[in-house]
Order: sequence, then structure tokens, then C-alpha cells
Amino acid sequence: MSEILTLDHVTLTDRPLIVCDIDEVVLEFLTPFRNFLRSSGHDLLARSFRLHGNIVLRADGVAVEKAAVDNLLEEFFTLQDKWQTPATLAVETLESLAEDADLVFLTAMPPRHAVVRRTLLDHHRLHYPLLATEEPKGPVVKQLQDARDVPVVFIDDILRNLHSVRSHAPDCLLVNIMANAEFRAMAPEPGEGIASAEDWPHAARIIRSHFARGNDR
Repeated sequence: MSEILTLDHVTLTDRPLIVCDIDEVVLEFLTPFRNFLRSSGHDLLARSFRLHGNIVLRADGVAVEKAAVDNLLEEFFTLQDKWQTPATLAVETLESLAEDADLVFLTAMPPRHAVVRRTLLDHHRLHYPLLATEEPKGPVVKQLQDARDVPVVFIDDILRNLHSVRSHAPDCLLVNIMANAEFRAMAPEPGEGIASAEDWPHAARIIRSHFARGNDR
């Protein structure tokens, strides 16, 4: 049964809209998750652009089963406020962009972890509305965009999410960014129609250029 995502706490204006993923985009994920794994006798190996198959026992290097990976992720998200910190210049860049745009966080996370994440974000001055869902992101961005005739931007590190948004909100600017350089080097090419940002300042330049083109219409 699909979860019901409530948008009642999201108030949007007639300004441009930025919808932004969190893990490995606004907050470091892979680096703190690897540190968490090492603290419990596991490790994350950078052998390919995926988690499953790359999480191993440090004692013998054997990859752990999917169920064990899921349990480790569950524990990590329960303790995320003890491990995760903002990506480089994410806080400052978002504060600057929020002077000219509405900003909403859309994270692919079980909603049961949203309270801890909200506290973590607030601790780092990231007070923007938060939506946590395991459903595809495209329909959510379309619902946020609604019939508003403003420039819309979606930022994510995972191509599946970017493609989902492209299918449901084709006028949206898609920006791919990833904090961890080691895994980013193994990521598939975003492809046509998706802008790749090297870091947050680069992402800001791409976004502001998109807003400027929107104002010229």
C-alpha cells in the first residue's frame, strides 16, 4: 500500500522553486555511513556505484546479505544525527539561494526517520520544509509545482530520481551533484538534459542562470 505524503506544512510563494534531495547532496552520506560501518566491524568498498555487494565484514571481506545491509541502514538512519554533517558549502549556498527562491527538501527515506532528520537539519540552520518518502520523486515534484508558472529546479545524486522528475515535470531544471568524490567517479554519466555540478558553488551558478532565463520569458 502506498504511503500518503502530506504537503500541508509546505507553503510556497510566486518565487522560483528548488526541490532538493538530502543524502549525499546537502548532508554527507557515504563518508559517515562508511565510518559507521567500520565502527561495527563492517566496511564500504568503492568497487562499484552501489551499496549492496560493497558492504563487507572487515574480518574476512565477505559481502553481507541484503537483509543485513537493510538493517545497517535502518540503524544508521536512527543514529544519523550522530554521524551526518553538511556537505561542503551546502548550508551557505542554500541560504543564498533561498533569498530568491522557495526551497523544499525531498528525501528518499522512510518517514519514520523524519523527526530525527528534522532535528539534524535544524541544528545546521537548514530550516526548509522536509518531505520524506520512499515513493518515486517525480509525482511529488509535479504536485509541488502544480500550475505555478515559475522556474523549478530539482537536485539529486541518483539518476533514477532525476529521470522520475523529468517524466513528471519536464520543464524542471535537473541538477546532479554528489558529495563523495570517490563514488562520484564511478557514477554513470547523467546524460542529456541533466546538468552536472562539481560542487555547491557550481550548482548555484547553474541554478541562477536558469532563474535568469525564466525571468526573461
